[in-house]
Amino acid sequence: MDGEELRVWERRHGVVLPEPYRTFVTEIANGTDDGPPDEGGLLPLGEKPDSWAVWEADCWMSPEPFDGAAVRVPGQPFPLEEEWQWEYDYYDHTRHSSLLHQTYQHGSVLLGSDRPGEYWTLVVTGPQRGRVWWLGDGCAAPYADHPSDQPGAISCTGSGTGMSDRAGGGPSSALHTQAAGPTARMLPRT
Repeated sequence: MDGEELRVWERRHGVVLPEPYRTFVTEIANGTDDGPPDEGGLLPLGEKPDSWAVWEADCWMSPEPFDGAAVRVPGQPFPLEEEWQWEYDYYDHTRHSSLLHQTYQHGSVLLGSDRPGEYWTLVVTGPQRGRVWWLGDGCAAPYADHPSDQPGAISCTGSGTGMSDRAGGGPSSALHTQAAGPTARMLPRT
């Protein structure tokens, strides 16, 4: 993807991508087959993994089913600022339905997937801009290289199941996040 194609994409979606991802897609690769092979590796900008349209959640707490065919809206605010384990929240459609749909559709671009129902996303709007988040069945959490890197958080990703736990996979193989006080930014891996 060249710089002009990126600027057109950004204007169409009402968002400027955070660095270094912005430079990564124009100068290094706009997607790659590296990563979990069943889900297509690192996705090209704006793409969805094949499973996005067909996965069925076990812990989807909304009366409206997940709509993988819906247009994602990266320019809208990403609604979360901290980990959310909705599978443990009381079932309240009024409180959770809209937030759940926004978590999957607003303010981010999809980076890839471990398997159906587990997605890596880069937040491109709001206080979490530049952070990689994991969206799992029943939970959404900011990515950390190790659970201890995220003070006070209980990891909902489990052990040995995330892209970061696989050799050559996950966002940590090319990009990672680093906490910087109350905010975080995405940095190239050194």
